[in-house]
Amino acid sequence: MAERTPFGTLDGRPISLVTLTDGAMSVELLPYGAAIRAIRVPDRDGKIVDVCLGYETAEEYARQDACFGGTIGRCANRIGGAEFSIDGVTYPLTANEGKNQLHGGLVGFHKKWWTDTIQGNRAVFTLDSPDGEEGFPGNLHAEVAYTLCGGVLTMEYTARCDRDTVVNLTNHAYFNLAGQAGGRVDDHRITVRADAYTPAGSDNVPIGVIAPVEGTPLDLRHGAWVGETADDPFFAATRGFDQNFVITGDGEAAELWCPRTGIGMALSTTLPGMQVYSAGFLTQRPGKDGAVYGERHAICLEPQFFPDAVHHENFPSPILRAGQEYHQTISYRFFTKG
Repeated sequence: MAERTPFGTLDGRPISLVTLTDGAMSVELLPYGAAIRAIRVPDRDGKIVDVCLGYETAEEYARQDACFGGTIGRCANRIGGAEFSIDGVTYPLTANEGKNQLHGGLVGFHKKWWTDTIQGNRAVFTLDSPDGEEGFPGNLHAEVAYTLCGGVLTMEYTARCDRDTVVNLTNHAYFNLAGQAGGRVDDHRITVRADAYTPAGSDNVPIGVIAPVEGTPLDLRHGAWVGETADDPFFAATRGFDQNFVITGDGEAAELWCPRTGIGMALSTTLPGMQVYSAGFLTQRPGKDGAVYGERHAICLEPQFFPDAVHHENFPSPILRAGQEYHQTISYRFFTKG
């Protein structure tokens, strides 16, 4: 079931909250940023827990810079030097993280008004990005469709463009399976089915190498506690996880589990990589229901093409050719155990 309810105003414009409900589970979505505001699931005792960080008002989504739950585009993550070339033509982009571009530029897709429609148990958000926006070529039409069914939230991304361009869409939800006010996620156990990762320089832009995780703290194939990263020198620059993993094979790519609630989440995707970010740079800020969020109060699992992939021929390409369709999916399956 899907329904639309008022959620105040933004810049004098009414904004609605779209809620998908399936049994005991519900998801709140906003047209601003095509964002996930809340994900409510039962814990091991049947208590409903909101496991997604968010804000109380639309104004906070517009004012803050943490990308809470937002749809990221045109290109998630970093493009080194804020430029890229396609077929010998170079396109300078807006730089918003030093000399690089991060998450689509100064006003990425998570800062845009999307048009929403309800189709049965689906909510579909659409956005038209004009030629030259943030430096990207082509008039791009993007869609993200959210479906909630059987304890699984699925996001289906499609895009088309009238010129060759770069497209790399993802969602930037911040998860805390102890509840959005649950504090640090050091006790969460994370498993990532990845044999390799993409090492990065001091600016967190990959150096172009695909390296094995074996023998590093990024070997999460058999699971690890998030808090184990706190004092490891490997993570000094990134304050915990903030690395891109090369997903191995088909099936579920990652699993997160919290012993406090017994809530688990398994992630599946068609995308080749996944940025794991344990919110080491999340500055203290007010959240929903009086919660105060801070460093390592959540973990983000962001499936995507590899960061800076447009500059590395050995990485899967994020180039979308004119007339072709971009089509990728991300699914979160929620469960309880323990």
